[in-house]
Amino acid sequence: MATVALTACQQTGGLSAQYEGLPPPPGTEQLTEAVDGLVVGHRLMAAGEFELALKAYYRAGSEQGLTVDVYSALGSANLRLGRLGQAEDLLRKAIDLDEKFVPAWNNLGVVLIERGEYGEAKRVFQIAFALDSGNSDEIRRNLTLAIAKTENPAYDGGQNNNFDLVRRGNGRYLLLSTP
Repeated sequence: MATVALTACQQTGGLSAQYEGLPPPPGTEQLTEAVDGLVVGHRLMAAGEFELALKAYYRAGSEQGLTVDVYSALGSANLRLGRLGQAEDLLRKAIDLDEKFVPAWNNLGVVLIERGEYGEAKRVFQIAFALDSGNSDEIRRNLTLAIAKTENPAYDGGQNNNFDLVRRGNGRYLLLSTP
């Protein structure tokens, strides 16, 4: 019995040869670190796998801490899953960490539009638009929609209020309303 117990504790160095499979082709780069959870999450979001993306973002948060990128990504994934309350809380935390993080402001505006809080959405989109120096046509369209909704809540702008997540580079995403 003692021999079996000691054998279970022995360091074998991995799987036995019968379970390892074929060796990789010569010149194949061997990975020693996992891919960044944010990168994985962004790819899953682009593929429409929002629940899996959320898990990847949580992994990123556990590995690198709860940064503005992580909070914003978690908020975006929750938005796409229809969890508006959670999305709003997470996006507000992202903004608390970095008041100049444009994607979080834009995504918060989208949440507020979805919740029917048009006045606050308008203010949030104005902040995003100003921080972006008016360079984003997408934020401009979101702001225009929020202004129209503020003036006439029945206005749909010819849109069906679908939103898309668009990558802006460096792990930055914007949620956009699409016609």
